[in-house]
Amino acid sequence: MKLLLIEDNKKTSDWLFKGLQEAGYVVDCVGDGRDGLHLAIEQNYALIILDIMLPGMDGWQVLRTLRTARDTPVICLTARDSVSDRVKGLDLGANDYLVKPFSFAELVARIRTQLRQNHQESAILKVADLTLDSTRQLVTRGGVAVLLTRREFTLLWLLASRCEEILPRMLIASEVWGINFDSDTNIIDVAIRRLRRKVDDPFELKLITTVRGMGYRLSGQGKQDA
Repeated sequence: MKLLLIEDNKKTSDWLFKGLQEAGYVVDCVGDGRDGLHLAIEQNYALIILDIMLPGMDGWQVLRTLRTARDTPVICLTARDSVSDRVKGLDLGANDYLVKPFSFAELVARIRTQLRQNHQESAILKVADLTLDSTRQLVTRGGVAVLLTRREFTLLWLLASRCEEILPRMLIASEVWGINFDSDTNIIDVAIRRLRRKVDDPFELKLITTVRGMGYRLSGQGKQDA
């Protein structure tokens, strides 16, 4: 899942970025309130982590404006620990409020709680005989467990959540790796091959298809082994 971190303190931002990536999330980071608001509205993030004291536009204004356009879950991070500040954040639409300094483990727990609460309907995806459970990070095919790495699960979830769509390599690179696509890099093709070995090779019906010159698609119709 892709998160947006709006935090102007570089040390804090680097620490959170590294930790969240290790926890399996794709993270976009920005240190200015206006830039953060633009990304929050223009892109589809699963959750936003928002500092309050920001240059350009403070967190309160970011939150107030964001809520006119999107209902993306927001966790506020701030050194302000007064009850009035917490009430203000919640009144403006924050889903949770964490006071600095905080435990990274607590932040991750709160992120998971918000994602569960806000994505209950999409916690399980089914395509043909393939089932993905995002809450438990489990995959089964025809009732047989398929063991995937976190990155492989993220890639498969992206394909399954947009079943029947052709996903360009550029989009896959951005959503799964958080990088701009380089045509000289074969990271996506290698990842797809590894995913196919686990998800398709042991089964007669092949779900993941290559659309030459365009990208990849996961289809419930699939194709049969010759």
